Amino acid sequence: MTETAAGVGRFKTNYAVERKIEPFYKGGKAQLDQTGQHLFCVCGTRVNILEVASGAVLRSLEQEDQEDITAFDLSPDNEVLVTASRALLLAQWAWQEGSVTRLWKAIHTAPVATMAFDPTSTLLATGGCDGAVRVWDIVRHYGTHHFRGSPGVVHLVAFHPDPTRLLLFSSATDAAIRVWSLQDRSCLAVLTAHYSAVTSLAFSADGHSMLSSGRDKICIIWDLQSCQATRTVPVFESVEAAVLLPEEPVSQLGVKSPGLYFLTAGDQGTLRVWEAASGQCVYTQAQPPGPGRELTHCTLAHTAGVVLTATTDHNLLLYEAHSLRLQKQFAGYSEEVLDVRFLGPEDSHVVVASNSPCLKVFELQTSACQILHGHTDIVLALDVFRKGWLFASCAKDQSVRIWRMNKAGQVMCVAQGSGHTHSVGTICCSRLKESFLVTGSQDCTVKLWPLPKALLSKNTAPDNGPILLQAQTTQRCHDKDINSVAIAPNDKLLATGSQDRTAKLWALPQCQLLGVFSGHRRGLWCVQFSPMDQVLATASADGTIKLWALQDFSCLKTFEGHDASVLKVAFVSRGTQLLSSGSDGLVKLWTIKNNECVRTLDAHEDKVWGLHCSRLDDRALTGASDSRVILWKDVTEAEQAEEQARQEEQVVRQQELDNLLHEKRYLRALGLAISLDRPHTVLTVIQAIRRDPEACEKLEATMLRLRRDQKEALLRFCVTWNTNSRHCHEAQAVLGVLLRREAPEELLAYEGVRAALEALLPYTERHFQRLSRTLQAATFLDFLWHNMKLPVPAAAPTPWETHKGALP
Repeated sequence: MTETAAGVGRFKTNYAVERKIEPFYKGGKAQLDQTGQHLFCVCGTRVNILEVASGAVLRSLEQEDQEDITAFDLSPDNEVLVTASRALLLAQWAWQEGSVTRLWKAIHTAPVATMAFDPTSTLLATGGCDGAVRVWDIVRHYGTHHFRGSPGVVHLVAFHPDPTRLLLFSSATDAAIRVWSLQDRSCLAVLTAHYSAVTSLAFSADGHSMLSSGRDKICIIWDLQSCQATRTVPVFESVEAAVLLPEEPVSQLGVKSPGLYFLTAGDQGTLRVWEAASGQCVYTQAQPPGPGRELTHCTLAHTAGVVLTATTDHNLLLYEAHSLRLQKQFAGYSEEVLDVRFLGPEDSHVVVASNSPCLKVFELQTSACQILHGHTDIVLALDVFRKGWLFASCAKDQSVRIWRMNKAGQVMCVAQGSGHTHSVGTICCSRLKESFLVTGSQDCTVKLWPLPKALLSKNTAPDNGPILLQAQTTQRCHDKDINSVAIAPNDKLLATGSQDRTAKLWALPQCQLLGVFSGHRRGLWCVQFSPMDQVLATASADGTIKLWALQDFSCLKTFEGHDASVLKVAFVSRGTQLLSSGSDGLVKLWTIKNNECVRTLDAHEDKVWGLHCSRLDDRALTGASDSRVILWKDVTEAEQAEEQARQEEQVVRQQELDNLLHEKRYLRALGLAISLDRPHTVLTVIQAIRRDPEACEKLEATMLRLRRDQKEALLRFCVTWNTNSRHCHEAQAVLGVLLRREAPEELLAYEGVRAALEALLPYTERHFQRLSRTLQAATFLDFLWHNMKLPVPAAAPTPWETHKGALP
């Protein structure tokens, strides 16, 4: 392999999480405040509050018990939010501050299934899975009523809009509607006309009529004076919610004469307006139904003039009430994210494919979401063309679609094609020009689809719908499923990776086989061409990544490090490094030259199926089975600049410290050393002070002028020094000053003083024992020295005497 121009200095070393797109709604109730500015929805153990304008989650509220939220309601005055958890606790929130103002037991013997405020925002009704209905005074904090008699789960409660009438309505699994009098504490009537679960109750403005909807495909108008059904409207769909429209003419919705009109939402996935008097449908929303578009919830915010609907795909849609024109879309839950791509010339958007026939396009700057319908089964893979405006998708419905994003960020389908006989699991767009795309399928074939010239014109979309794509070449490539296809940067080569444990190289456009890459022990999940060198990277279920030479099909390098299947691989740093993602939830950064794993990024909790890098190579995008999409930012340069600045600051401070010690300005030197949080440097300063002839006085004077936090740091350092016999004298000197000059109550107020003293005691005792033994030995030596009597040696004869004795 050749060295590229991206020298060693340009290698990446780290990525940091810049942004997360996480689930915020997993089904159940969703509610708007009266102004239409905030949206409340449940996600497991939390109630999330979204800002409608930006789509951002402002606040996430979770009860102390950390149990799943089973019901919630916002008061009509927008002030109080009450939540109920599976632990049978009710919490009252000041939601704008995010704080709990009151927590109490629900007294229900089973979880609370539903709750509703009265029009005055003072009473709260709760319906439980135990068949009981309870009423609570939110202002005075006590339970006011307990109504029994409902069989099974009470899943619906509603107060009459006129607070003076003190009426409460409830419905349980017997499909009857019970009318309770708060004044008499009794059941006034049982309304029986539905044959299946009642899903919603709505009241007319004058309070004389009530609308009920059910899964028995009928809506009923009730006269509340006589408690009798006055009109039954067959709506021909299982209705999840019905809303009474304001009694004013709206010609766009077919509301032309005075009277009751209502809006229904159900399993057909369209909103419809009905006239109660005639039972006729006067308006049907022009929206083709599709999988996952069935409506599960619908509510009207009267003040804001907004209709909120929720779909079975956990998407939240906001419509303008007078025209039912779509205003906003929110993707609440993506389940398992299968692929992700950057969109736009400047990577301003991301497109996400999840366990759904819908695609979701997010604008990164504003969190705005657009949900794209077209496929009829789960979308499995995505790819984007060179300029960023066109992208392609393939799905289990055996089809491929091409989408175009305009400059306003709106996306629509401009072409579609079919021809495969099984799920289309992988797709790749041409790299050099927007001229063709290649798909790989479970039918073991690849198809090459040329882009029609009409598609490349400046028109946003053809007038007569998506253009039909025709496959130019079909080639059976492998004996098992094709999991990945990749097109070379020059558009002349195609690589395929299969479950049969091989990758193959083909010449385009005729798909002629050039060679086979064999060596992996299990199936391949991804193949990718290097942008600079004649090299192919393959990622396999055997947990390895291999690099292959295109000239002789030999294996150049093998990267091992993932504990499970490697699902995606991408070249970064101009072909000198690799990013890989695996089913262990990890993303790894590799340097090719030395086979080193530079960094492991751990932010996902499940298989990371999607991985894509931005055009400028400064960001990466990952999507995983934990339903999270994470945007990563390359922080190599920032970290290097920060490290360089830190080193420069350390050099400057070290020089300043040396100057202070030289000038014997011990107080400033000690303060500077403590601020650096370097125990050894502080020790050096203490040693310098103790070398001074007037050491004791100077040490004491210096220490007493330190701030309390500096003394606490000094005591912390003493613990470390005291463990070493070479430095224990400095530790004991500092400790001595603190014990002599600080009052005991002040010392006890120091942070971590008890732990410090516990650590100091055993070593201090050991040092004193060692000193005691040394003192004993020295005393014994001194005693021996003074009591030893050395014998006086005899005088030696002089040479003359010796000579004289030798004469005859």
